[in-house]
Amino acid sequence: MSYNSAQQTPNASAFAPSEFQAEGDKHILVVDDEDGVRNLFASFLSESFDCTTAASAEEALLLLAARPYALVISDVMMPGRNGIELLREVVARYPDTVVVMCSGIDRTQRVLDAVRLGAYDYLVKPCDLDVLAMTVERALERRSLLRAARQYKLDIERSNDELRRSKAELERLQTQIIQSEKMASLGQLAAGVAHELNNPAGFIYGNMEILDECTRGLACLLAFYEAVPLAPDLAARARRIEEEVDYGHALSDLRSIIADCREGAERIRDVVQNLRTFSRLDEAEFKKVDIHEGLESTLRLLARYYSADGVRLSRDYAELPPVDCFAGQLNQVWLNLLVNAAQAARAGGEVRITTRRDGQMAVVRVSDDGQGIAPEDLKRIFDPFFTTKPVGEGTGLGLSVTYSIVERHRGTISVESTPGHGATFTVSIPIDAPRDAEGAEGQTHQR
Repeated sequence: MSYNSAQQTPNASAFAPSEFQAEGDKHILVVDDEDGVRNLFASFLSESFDCTTAASAEEALLLLAARPYALVISDVMMPGRNGIELLREVVARYPDTVVVMCSGIDRTQRVLDAVRLGAYDYLVKPCDLDVLAMTVERALERRSLLRAARQYKLDIERSNDELRRSKAELERLQTQIIQSEKMASLGQLAAGVAHELNNPAGFIYGNMEILDECTRGLACLLAFYEAVPLAPDLAARARRIEEEVDYGHALSDLRSIIADCREGAERIRDVVQNLRTFSRLDEAEFKKVDIHEGLESTLRLLARYYSADGVRLSRDYAELPPVDCFAGQLNQVWLNLLVNAAQAARAGGEVRITTRRDGQMAVVRVSDDGQGIAPEDLKRIFDPFFTTKPVGEGTGLGLSVTYSIVERHRGTISVESTPGHGATFTVSIPIDAPRDAEGAEGQTHQR
C-alpha cells in the first residue's frame, strides 16, 4: 500500500525529542520496499535524527553491521526476507536497538507475534506522522530507560562485589587481629615461662657446680681416711659403717646424679634460649636478622615433634646476608610452614629446607613428600579458616597469618603442588627493606 503525498505532509513541529534521548539515539534506520514510505518517513525524521533508509531486510542487515542504530522502523511484507525475519535478527544481534514494525494490513495475530518476538510497537499504514513522532519518542525513551536500567544493574552488581570483597577483607583483618592478639599473648606467656624457668635453672646449675666441688672434696677426704691407720676398734666400726652406707657406690651414684642434674639444667637453659630466640620479644624492632638462625631456632623447638613421627629433615642453605625483618614474626612463618610440612610428610617422610639469594630477595623453600594439595584447594590455601585437615585438627588460620606476615614484610609467598608428589612453599623476603616497610607493622594490604 502506498501513501498519497498530498494527504501526508511532513510537520516537523509534530515531533519533539524526549529529554531521555542521548547523542547515541540520533541514528534511525527506515526499512521499506516502497519508495514513497521510505522517503516520507526519512524526510519527516531527518528534521531531528540522522536517518538512513533501506529497501530490503538484506540491505538493512548490512547497514546494521556497519554502524549501531538506536531504532529500526521496518515494514512487515517485503520481497525476500520479510520484516519478521529482520526483527528476529535485530533482536538476537543488536539488543540495544529498538524495533517498530509497520504494515498496511491490520491483523491482531501479526501484531501479537511481532510484540512477542521483541518489537516495541506496531504501526498500521498509512499512519499519521504525529503518531509516528510519538511512537519514535516513546521507543527511544524506552531504549534509554532500558539501557539505564542495565547500567544501574551493573553498578549494583559491581557495588555488591565491592561490598563482598570489603566484607571478606574485614573478616580477614578481624581474624588477623585476633590471631595477632593470640600470638602477642603467646609471646608474653613464652617470655614469662622463659623468665620463670631461667632463674631456677640458673640456681640448679650453679648449685650443681658447688655440689660437684663438695663431692670431689668428700671423695678426697674419704680417700685420706682410708690411707690413715686406725685403732682396731675404730677400724672395725669404720668397716661396719662402710658396709651399711656402701659409700663407694654412693659416691659414684652421686657423681652420676650431679652430671644428670647439670645436663637437665643445661637443657632447660637451651629451651629458654630457644623460646627467647623464637619469640624475640627482646628484639621487637625492625632490624637485620640471620634467617638461618631463625630457621634453626624453630627447628630446635620442633625437634621432638619431628623425631616422634620419624620425619627426616634435610637442609640446603646458601650463603645469605642478614635480612631486614621483625624476627619474631618471621619465625612464626617458619613455624607454621615446618609444622604443616611435618604433618603432610607423615611417618618416615622427608621435609627439605632450601635457601638461596635471588637478586635482592632472600628465598626460603619448605618442601614435603606428602600427598600434595588438590588443585581446587590451591586457590584457597591462604584464605582464613580454610583447612584440608580433619575437623578438630586445624583452625585454618596458620597459612592466612603466614601470608599476612610475609605481605607485611613486602615479600611474597607461593605454593606449588602436584597431587601425590608433595608440596613446596616458597617465601621471598627483601634483603634490604623498602623505606616504608619499617612502619608497616600492623598495616595490611589487599591480595
